[in-house]
Amino acid sequence: MSTIAPESPSAMADHSALGRTERSALDQAISDLAAGERSWAATPLAERAALLQRTHTTIAASAEDWALTAGRVKGLSPDSPLMGEEWISGPYPTLTGFGQLAHSLAALAARKSPLEGTKFGTAPGRRTTVKVLPHSAYEAILLHGFHAEVWLRPGIAASTASAHAGLAQHHPARTNGIGLVLGAGNITSIAPLDVAYELIAHNRVVLLKLNPTMDDMHPVFTRALAPLIEAGVLRIVRGGAEAGRYLTRHPDISHVHITGSSITHDAIVYGAGDEGAQRKADNDPALQIPITSELGGVAPVIVVPGKWSKKDLRYQAEHVATMRLHNGGYNCIAGQVVFISEHWPQKHEFLAELRDAMNRAPARPAWYPGSDTRLASALESYPDATRTGESGCRVVVELDAQSDATPLQRTEYFAPVLGVRELPATGQDFLDAAVSIANDELTGTLGANVIIAPRDRKRMGAGFDQAIAALRYGTIGVNAWTGVGYLTANAPWGAYPGHTLDDIQSGRGVVHNALLIADTERTVVTGPFRPFPRSIAGGELALFPKPPWFVTARSAAATGRLLAGFAAAPGWLKMPAVFAAAFRA
Repeated sequence: MSTIAPESPSAMADHSALGRTERSALDQAISDLAAGERSWAATPLAERAALLQRTHTTIAASAEDWALTAGRVKGLSPDSPLMGEEWISGPYPTLTGFGQLAHSLAALAARKSPLEGTKFGTAPGRRTTVKVLPHSAYEAILLHGFHAEVWLRPGIAASTASAHAGLAQHHPARTNGIGLVLGAGNITSIAPLDVAYELIAHNRVVLLKLNPTMDDMHPVFTRALAPLIEAGVLRIVRGGAEAGRYLTRHPDISHVHITGSSITHDAIVYGAGDEGAQRKADNDPALQIPITSELGGVAPVIVVPGKWSKKDLRYQAEHVATMRLHNGGYNCIAGQVVFISEHWPQKHEFLAELRDAMNRAPARPAWYPGSDTRLASALESYPDATRTGESGCRVVVELDAQSDATPLQRTEYFAPVLGVRELPATGQDFLDAAVSIANDELTGTLGANVIIAPRDRKRMGAGFDQAIAALRYGTIGVNAWTGVGYLTANAPWGAYPGHTLDDIQSGRGVVHNALLIADTERTVVTGPFRPFPRSIAGGELALFPKPPWFVTARSAAATGRLLAGFAAAPGWLKMPAVFAAAFRA
């Protein structure tokens, strides 16, 4: 979940501003990791699994301090329901990610595939699918009604997937140097999960440089990840753009992974200013080592027209508002362009509910740097946009079929800006047109959302499946925000494969992927169209209430805390409390 320009490209042009003490500290961290790499190469798989389990324990012990510190960074009151976001996007996915990676290592140590016992299927285009949610009886109950499948690249057989699962841990003694992780500035689980993936999937020891926005998290991460630091396989440093420039050019760094913006990516790869622009034009990278990245983009929300009840209209309007306003709108996966049918009889009702949902979502500070400037940019492009929320801090841009959607579709605003674009089609034609525009006109390929009533999906049949196959996005959510894919430990997270350095879009490579699956193409997450109990009345076997990640969920903080506690030490006796909190949403 990326950030916009976390470091100024112009500031990255020179590291001479670094003091001798700071350079010395960075060099010492790298020297420590060089020794740690040698020790890591000699560490058996079973001991690696045990190390991750010990880290899981220290993460759990740090969870409350973690969530409260993140809340302070973002200006949230400790008793705000919005604190649920910090539990659910911070300690919770970090705990599930480390826990599942430890299980995968234990399986490999026992000479088993991490995919042993996993259900495989097929998807259009000669693709094999791997069921990753639910992956346990606990998940089947806690997330009842949600499903996720990983689609492998065309032609990859299930037997090949099983044999290759484990990635670099098939040869643990073959380490791959020191990986530099440039951490994100918005969601607090991103950096620790990126560290874990570098260490396990790629067999690289890790130097994590925090984004300056997250400096206050340094002591929390130091305590939470203490076993990795003590083992010599992780060092955590702070610093601004000059430190980032110094480290990306350091001769002892073998790989860079960044969560950020395409602007910062290009500054790292090609350099800043006119020289960097010329290098990019010539595709002549200044960076001489490999780089992977997760860079966000403009996420579409395709609302397939149907005959909805008033409760459906309100619920799905809250769903879309959540896609935009979660974390204040500072998510790389935030929904930005909503496609609706010009001819949908309920269009005006839905738009009224959407404006209302954007307006009544809880107020919160515009905490991420540059938010006001980006909001002003949207208003400059669309002066007739509707301002909603307290003091008009949110913007809704409504465009008919004849309006110029270019700024909306090409600019990742990374602010509470939501656009609506009408298309002159219905049914399958509408879905196909929206998919085509999402593929060809929107910046980025990280995630796409589709909202469709069950009866309409059934009516489309194979046509719906083909439309999903045609969407070129790394994660696709069907009646589930793609953020659920981020929260699913076993699901790969990253852009659709195939981007080049000089046209990076949403980046290259994946993270998370705790089953260590090779040759992944995308993840498809499916959720219920309606919450329980209306889901049952509508013919869906789903017992999930209003999701706790909804910005309108009143019990989100209590539910998030309990979910993190469950992830720390799963047990059936903890479930009633989780359900009781969730059903108060």
